Formats: sequence, structure tokens, C-alpha cells
Amino acid sequence: MKCTACSSETQDDAQFCGVCGTNLSSGGATTKPGLPTVGFGKAISRGFTNYITFSGRATRSEYWWWVLFAFLIGFIPLAGLVTLIPTLAVTSRRFHDIGKSGWLQILPVALIVVAVISAGDPILIIAAFASYVVLIVLLVRKGDEGSNKYGPDSRTISQ
Repeated sequence: MKCTACSSETQDDAQFCGVCGTNLSSGGATTKPGLPTVGFGKAISRGFTNYITFSGRATRSEYWWWVLFAFLIGFIPLAGLVTLIPTLAVTSRRFHDIGKSGWLQILPVALIVVAVISAGDPILIIAAFASYVVLIVLLVRKGDEGSNKYGPDSRTISQ
């Protein structure tokens, strides 16, 4: 079956186009608030399944459930090392969901390194902490509806 929006080949039983996210049963893109969200177990599963996948998109629920899991497991000695790479990956995918580069997550770390090198410049330290606030605000934002340059809306793809 061909997608009516982007003409890509899809499986005959697919509800959504895997390329553009178009609803194949109605012909229109579906990004309504009533779409199912990712639960805790599914988010953890995706986090480990996509351990080193820095491309694609991650929904808010997928990201924040993973953050909760990483926080909780962080109380176990050395467990943070197990979740470091998937945390970077899911954060990158979360930034992609709002149309931003995943490289944004290194901004606060870069500012802190520069502040340390410059003998603890207080302005750079304040800028580093302010950048954390800006990144959190971005991570809380609703993802782009429909496809963006990082891929189709993961909320509209049949899960």
C-alpha cells in the first residue's frame, strides 16, 4: 500500500505511514492529544533497546519516564554508568522531537569546563546553571506535530 501523503510503500496492515506519520485509514496526519503515551515499562524497554541510537525522536513521556528510572537506579553504586549512554541517547532524541539538535545537551558541561579553565569565572558559572534551566524548559515542551527534519512524529507511528 502507498501512503497518500508521501507515496512511500507501507505494510498493508499499517495504521500510520512510517515515513511521514500520516494516518492511513483517514489520509490525514494524527497528532491529537488523545494519542497513547509511553508508559514506564515501555520507556525503559525503549531506552535499553535504543541504547546507542542518537537519531530519531522520543516523546516527552518516554524521556521523563527514563529520567525517573535513571534517577532511581542512580542510588545503586556504579549503576549510573549503565544508564549514562542511553540517557545521552534518549535526551538527544527528545531534543530532536522539538526540532533541536541533540548537541544542545553538552552546552552546560562546556560552559562549566570553560569556567573551570578560566579560574572559576562567576559569569560563566551562572551562565552554565542558567543553561540547565533553559534546557529543562526545552525538554518539557510538547514535541513538534507531524514530521520534522529528525523523522516522523513518534506519537503517530503504530506502536
